[in-house]
Amino acid sequence: MTVELAEIADFLSHTRPFSNLTDEERATIPPLLTMRYARRGTEIIRAGADNNSCFIIRSGMVDVFDPAGTLLDRRDVGDHFGYSTLLSSDPSLYTMTAVEDCVFLVISKEVFDQLTEQFVEVRRYYGGENARIRAVASKLRSTAASESLRTRVADLMETSLVTCSADATVQEAAQIMTERNVSSLLVMDSADANQSPLVGIITDRDLRRRVLAEAKPAATLVSEVMTENPETISPDLLVFEAMLLMAERGYHHLPVHDGTRVVGMIVIGDLLRSLHTDPVYATATLARKSDISEIAEIAQNARRIVGRFIDRGDSGEEVAKLLTAVADAVTRRLVTLAEEKLGPPPVSYAFAVLGSHGRGEMGLASDQDNALVLADDYDADAHADYFAALSDEICTNLDRVGYPLCPGDMMASNPAWRMTKSQWLRTFHGWITAPDAEALLHAQTFFDMRGVAGDVQLVEDLRAAYLPLAQGSQRLHAHLAKLAAWREPPLGFFRGLVLEKGGEHAETLDIKKGGTAAVVQMARLFAVAAGLPQQSTRERLAASAGAGSVSRQGAQDLADAFEFLCTVQLHHQQAQFNAGTQPNNHIYPKRLSSLEREHLRDAFGVIRKLQQSLGAKYPIRAMS
Repeated sequence: MTVELAEIADFLSHTRPFSNLTDEERATIPPLLTMRYARRGTEIIRAGADNNSCFIIRSGMVDVFDPAGTLLDRRDVGDHFGYSTLLSSDPSLYTMTAVEDCVFLVISKEVFDQLTEQFVEVRRYYGGENARIRAVASKLRSTAASESLRTRVADLMETSLVTCSADATVQEAAQIMTERNVSSLLVMDSADANQSPLVGIITDRDLRRRVLAEAKPAATLVSEVMTENPETISPDLLVFEAMLLMAERGYHHLPVHDGTRVVGMIVIGDLLRSLHTDPVYATATLARKSDISEIAEIAQNARRIVGRFIDRGDSGEEVAKLLTAVADAVTRRLVTLAEEKLGPPPVSYAFAVLGSHGRGEMGLASDQDNALVLADDYDADAHADYFAALSDEICTNLDRVGYPLCPGDMMASNPAWRMTKSQWLRTFHGWITAPDAEALLHAQTFFDMRGVAGDVQLVEDLRAAYLPLAQGSQRLHAHLAKLAAWREPPLGFFRGLVLEKGGEHAETLDIKKGGTAAVVQMARLFAVAAGLPQQSTRERLAASAGAGSVSRQGAQDLADAFEFLCTVQLHHQQAQFNAGTQPNNHIYPKRLSSLEREHLRDAFGVIRKLQQSLGAKYPIRAMS
């Protein structure tokens, strides 16, 4: 065996399904394969075109698009594509494009048929569940940020049933499909879909394979070519379960039956789009990127995918978690690149994020807030220059990829936000025991501190030390209560919305200033007073209610108000993002529906009521 063939055999030994073969069996395969090189941007397979090869990515990356141009998947080294057309003999449903320069191992259809016939492991692999779908399902199970894990078929199915009778001709069926712009028809025992039982299904693929390919006349009855008694699924089935079933069985369409009658139809393309809108998948490619412009492109694309969640009406909590997950991944990559550029750090450190990033509540308008926590063996004379350069590199690049610099300079690039663990603890002690106005502003943000890169245990140790201190500081609680009550909602005496009268933001209200920020501050106060470790606003409210810091009803009312305000805020920012303008928090109430404006007043009213109740528990007025 030549050196090149031996290298291919070694590559296959780590690539399913060939890794399951013996060395002797695997050695027979490399001479049957060919190599193909494709430059970045090359279209390997086009949707609707025939394909006679299965491709294994030896180097590079390939994107998978549906006919409408929607990104469905990204294939990496060792992944396969193109084999579904070899199994079905149908034209490709998807377009495959090289994301970067690629080298492929190419299996021709003849060799593919030979291998699937010869090796049961190969046959099972290509004929079973789609590897991409397995990866998606695994991702769905592993991340709470995916709404699809809780989405049921009933939420995505098409409820406008398009049907024909079993005694219709294939020409009539094709006409209905064309007129209604669908790729399948439910075949009923009679034309009345509501009264007649389901007897079959006919798809555009059936028309191609069973009518045109066999030269059957247009007068052929649908009953002769349809799939009889098709499998159905329940509307209560989870979306990812339906996806796995369809992938395993090779279905492209499935009727949905509620036990009494057919209530809808689900199409695999709809499920693909639903399941693969988790933007976290895009960040998996960051480990291969060293160019800042490419990282910026990935971050921008991930934020664009998040927009689909917003447009679909997903909860503000899930969207914020997704935006935070993307920011975490980008930050970690930029930290790694900074270390590669400057060399390994001389002592251990943690790169920590603060504010909305630390709470896991990022929006499309979030800037960066961060700090460094250095190990106590840090020597300023020997190490200061390194960590100054490291921090500048990270913060500058975060700005370049779409996370603006903090206007208040609360960033690791500011020497004041680079301290050892012991120095941070002494600083926190001063903030907590003798909080002046400036210290209070700093302290409240740093209660949201979370380590994302480096030795994150440094941050955990720090939090474990200062949370008990904060719990016992009544003075700090009073200051936090005053600050939470100070940010009054933009609500007039008669429940009118108070708008900016002039300037750049005339006729708008700041939904953050007296809305979401006020809830964040109250939730932080409740958690600090109870000594709770939770960091997200929703988790703090839930835990505080159980700990007695706030009534259960008050916590629930605040959580509901926060969710609504976040949703309005995200929709506003998404519209700005789509328009290519910088997202902000200034909402135009006139652009909301009358019902939304009423809900906005209700939410602000809840916040005002809870703010007023703070005075009964904390000596706010005495501090004025």
